[in-house]
Amino acid sequence: MVAALLGATAVMSGAFGAHALQGVLSAQARGWYDTAVTYHAGHALALLACGLLSLHVGSGPGSTWLLVSGICFTAGVFVFSGSLYTMAFTGITRLGMITPIGGLLLIIAWVSLAICASRITTGVS
Repeated sequence: MVAALLGATAVMSGAFGAHALQGVLSAQARGWYDTAVTYHAGHALALLACGLLSLHVGSGPGSTWLLVSGICFTAGVFVFSGSLYTMAFTGITRLGMITPIGGLLLIIAWVSLAICASRITTGVS
């Protein structure tokens, strides 16, 4: 559900940026906004993959790492993209100090997903 909502809001944010923000934001702010939308949309798909993978993993090996991955993808999108969206609209560049925290959460999410995948057994001989 969270992945679907993040995906929907990513599409809305992209459309809003393409139509309503033309000529409103500076080139730098537009860059921040576009980066936020890109990471927002891409990581919504990654979170969706976590949800689908959880159907296979269940409570088996790797499930804890999958949970960590999902939490970090969600938090990472909110912190990374959220700080960039806010910077684009407010011009408060000090918010850029927390953007890397969101990036770190996204990296942790990907590494956790890799650890989860390494622990999954396929059951195929």
